[in-house]
Amino acid sequence: MRIAVDGLGGDQAPSAPVLGGLWAAHQWDLEIALVGPPEPLEAEVRRAVAAHRQLARAAARLTIAPASQVIEPDEAPVRALRRKRDSSLVVGIDLVKTGRAQALVSAGSTGALMAGGLLELGRIPGLDRPALPAVVPTLRGPGTVLLDVGANPEARPEHLLQFAVMGSMYAETVLGRSRPTVGLVNIGSEPTKGPETYRAAYRLLAASELNFVGNVEARELPLGAVDVLVCDGFTGNVLLKHTEGLATGLFQAMREELGRRPLTRLGGLLVRPGVRSIRRRMDYREYGGLPLLGLDGVIIKCHGSSDALALKNGIRAARAAVEQGLVERLRARFGGGGARGQRAGDRHSGAGDQA
Repeated sequence: MRIAVDGLGGDQAPSAPVLGGLWAAHQWDLEIALVGPPEPLEAEVRRAVAAHRQLARAAARLTIAPASQVIEPDEAPVRALRRKRDSSLVVGIDLVKTGRAQALVSAGSTGALMAGGLLELGRIPGLDRPALPAVVPTLRGPGTVLLDVGANPEARPEHLLQFAVMGSMYAETVLGRSRPTVGLVNIGSEPTKGPETYRAAYRLLAASELNFVGNVEARELPLGAVDVLVCDGFTGNVLLKHTEGLATGLFQAMREELGRRPLTRLGGLLVRPGVRSIRRRMDYREYGGLPLLGLDGVIIKCHGSSDALALKNGIRAARAAVEQGLVERLRARFGGGGARGQRAGDRHSGAGDQA
């Protein structure tokens, strides 16, 4: 299996993509194609191997796909894609499109990744809109797949049903959840709650073959109420960022309080192992990255601040998606067969809309 890694994407590029790629090649039977300028990437590979001698053999499984440009997070996605055809992101997507790599892993611009994926790979036939998922750490269980978290600020009932199908299939095939439970974000548990879009989506979900358990209020998300939680991109983005901010704030408050007095500092030493365990469960790096669901190819989006551990785990997610045939299963589910999907401009949900 050959996986392309965006060598210029993310706050810690190129060191994090290079080291993450080396660790992935070392741990799994993979070839890694680093996408970016050859000289800086080759120098970074040498530095990484000098610091981690056990990675010397893995370096032989790294190749470099030349690319001279980078798309910055603040650039307009579609315009940047047109102007920067030799960017690491565009070259990486082309590797997937032409079959020279089975997946692309990037910590670069989310908007450009989604727009580029739509323009170059297209949507899975039969699917109206792709979705951006996130795995939200929870106190019980291995985390909840929340989608959409930004690709579709508005969504119709049928879109929410499609998001649920994609999220459920991802949770089952890649994350190993047996018959994953599905919930719909709402302001109450009753089927009549919320705006008409959500009431209509409730009816569609209840009539589907999914393991739909009903409406889920936001306060139930940290408790791991369901495996998959569905909403429009505006609601999902607010939920995700609130959860991230709350977790950061709680750990900061604990650190301040435990260090305030001698007695609490002593107590802090006693609870430190448990706090570290909770922090690991809440650490986005353990999930690495998530696929842009609905694209007709595997693109894994990692957090912009991803370090080498996060990138390595993003490559692990790409490997699992390819091995489990996630895209092929989605094609079969939505009636697209084995052909490449339509390009985004062919239907109403074009790349410009998504961006």
